[in-house]
Amino acid sequence: MSVYQGLTYGGSSWTPEFVQAIDPDKCIGCGRCVKVCSHGTLGFGNLDDDEDADRMQANISNKDNCIGCMACGKTCVKKAFSFEVKEI
Repeated sequence: MSVYQGLTYGGSSWTPEFVQAIDPDKCIGCGRCVKVCSHGTLGFGNLDDDEDADRMQANISNKDNCIGCMACGKTCVKKAFSFEVKEI
């Protein structure tokens, strides 16, 4: 299996991990992940559930913009994110 590889400024190799999903049961709607994503990958909206209609939650609004930095997952206090590496 061959996966995308990146290089740091110092020349070290790293593997980007792209956002795959946000666990709706873990997300508390704080918005930290949306604020930290500088590529517009994440959005914010109401839940579809009638019981929690007023509750806001993060969502993946533009997955194609993800660069694999995992900043959203690192800032999430509830660890609601899952990531995947991308094969070439």
